[in-house]
Amino acid sequence: MFRVDRRFLTSFDWGLLLLLLLVSGMALFNLYSASYPPKPWGMPPYVRQAYFFLGGGLGILCLISFDYKELHSWNYPIFVLMALSLVAVLFFGDSAGGSQRWINLGFFRLQPSEPAKLVLVVALASYYGRKEAPDGYTLQELLPPVGLTLVPCALIMLQPDLGTALMFVIIFVSMTVFARPRIFTYLTLGAMGSGAGVLAWFFLLKDYQKRRIETLLNPGHDPNGAGYQIEQSKIAIGSGGKLGKGYLEGTQGHLHFLPERHTDFAFAVWAEEWGFFGTVFFIGVYFLMLFWGLHVAMTARDRFGVFLAFGVVMLIFWQAVINLLMILGLLPVVGIPLPLVSYGGSSLLTTLLALGILMNVRMRRFQGERTLD
Repeated sequence: MFRVDRRFLTSFDWGLLLLLLLVSGMALFNLYSASYPPKPWGMPPYVRQAYFFLGGGLGILCLISFDYKELHSWNYPIFVLMALSLVAVLFFGDSAGGSQRWINLGFFRLQPSEPAKLVLVVALASYYGRKEAPDGYTLQELLPPVGLTLVPCALIMLQPDLGTALMFVIIFVSMTVFARPRIFTYLTLGAMGSGAGVLAWFFLLKDYQKRRIETLLNPGHDPNGAGYQIEQSKIAIGSGGKLGKGYLEGTQGHLHFLPERHTDFAFAVWAEEWGFFGTVFFIGVYFLMLFWGLHVAMTARDRFGVFLAFGVVMLIFWQAVINLLMILGLLPVVGIPLPLVSYGGSSLLTTLLALGILMNVRMRRFQGERTLD
């Protein structure tokens, strides 16, 4: 007979839920402004995003209903399913903007590379949770996590989607550094990464990807071409001043100077309308939510829970940092969304499920540590 353990209710992370609701509310208000005035046809982006929030909320309820330790036995089958979905995209996926990234499910288009990030976090947490290395991980011991990272990374590069592929590398590096490799392992991986970067520049990166990096170094050399997005974004942010222009009063966004204003550059709309103080408030609440997640990781009762919660925080943290630096012109435009803020069903659902995992770890912190297989 199904029975709810009352300790789960008393241990539920109400603080994380409050921060999530606050960020989500601000994000929806911002998305309404970013897509204002609405087009006379189709469903407005903020309405679709609200539906995705509801779907993600149901996903969180499903996730917290079972012990997160069950992911130990399910993580590899889920990983295989994820890899198969990335292969399916290459053959049956929908194309847009020169990339083939989506699978049309009828009611919405799924971008498998988004949930694949979370699947990688689970897979790496499972590996590091099972295999301890008190003296630090050797290069040989890191071969399995390297392989787990390269599989989705290579498939996503074929779409092609350089920005998302790099996120997999960043997740691997973050969780591996947290696991503490040996010094020699650091040096070897660093040399391999540097060599891979050089080879990628000469043999892998396409011309438009190189132009984005060159634009970072000199955005003013082509203000109407490759540097247009960054220049308009910086104008929008700077024109907000201290207090902003007011809600629905942003000219860069509403006069269509700012491209991708409801997706990659959604936060530039917020900065223009709410100014410096509004931006500080939003970023403060956002990163408080992530620091709360680190607290969840540090108070988890088992090694798997620690790595799982830490990986979730890194997944959201690095996407947020890259997006914010991107709209400030400090990084090239690589198409990384701001989690919970940028429009996109796949990204939003993935982020909400990731936060659901954090809540799951927090709720079960009272349970004793269990020996890992």
